[in-house]
Amino acid sequence: MRTVVAVDWSDQAFNAVRVVCRLFTHEELTLVHAVDLRPFENPIFAQPIGRSTAEDLRHSMMDAAERLLDQTSAMLPATVSSIKRFHQVGNPAKVVLETVRSTGCDLVAVGSQGRGRVAELFLGSVSHRVVLHAPCASLLVRNDPGKLQSVLLAVEGQEDARRLCAWLQRHRFIQPISLALLSVVPTLHAGDEALGARSEKWTGEIEQYAEQLVEETAASLRDLFPAVTPRVGRGDPARCIAQAARQADLVILGSHGWKGIEHFLLGSVSHAVLHQVTCPVLIVR
Repeated sequence: MRTVVAVDWSDQAFNAVRVVCRLFTHEELTLVHAVDLRPFENPIFAQPIGRSTAEDLRHSMMDAAERLLDQTSAMLPATVSSIKRFHQVGNPAKVVLETVRSTGCDLVAVGSQGRGRVAELFLGSVSHRVVLHAPCASLLVRNDPGKLQSVLLAVEGQEDARRLCAWLQRHRFIQPISLALLSVVPTLHAGDEALGARSEKWTGEIEQYAEQLVEETAASLRDLFPAVTPRVGRGDPARCIAQAARQADLVILGSHGWKGIEHFLLGSVSHAVLHQVTCPVLIVR
């Protein structure tokens, strides 16, 4: 696997390095750090501190970037065949995404600060911008679970399941991991006469489809996981997934439902789950 890990001095970034190395074998791993000088380019800072002080600050931050890359490089296992390091002055999300595209990586890992949805909407989030725009799978890490023994895989449909299974076949976990497989049937709100008896009929058909989906998906993954437990949940998908995630060390989701930035900001299931779980989340495109 070719992997890019975005690093800074946060605990979440160091956790991302640990988790991604515990999960997969990496043929090539690129550590990237963006030196963000934008706050100091604001006139409220720039004018009082002066040009020479600003240049000294830039050199200090570049030196700190080298120390950060030294420290995170030392965390990588000897099994990583090729280690690359990269730092650049610029917008963090832009620098990370440019590195992802230039390396053609299979996975990008970022630390997630756990910022709330309203704050993210108005203030922005490097990790969520990377997830939104990265052309590859993304791993968001807030906490290090310390162990990676159980995975929750949430599937929404056949296309979603095929994509997730194909990715997991290509990129296998290092250690044997038990798998809980979940598909959620959303509640139909029969608030209008037009639905009437159809609601009950449709719910039964959807539940039957979901049962078949998880059984077929489980069958295709049993050669990868020592134990696979399929089940169907009922209710709000994001809430059901978040509740099941309490027993998991990692959650895996697809991103097929994202249809542009409006949908991302206003409530895809994957996006909602990111704000409700504390374990690492792997989002597969």
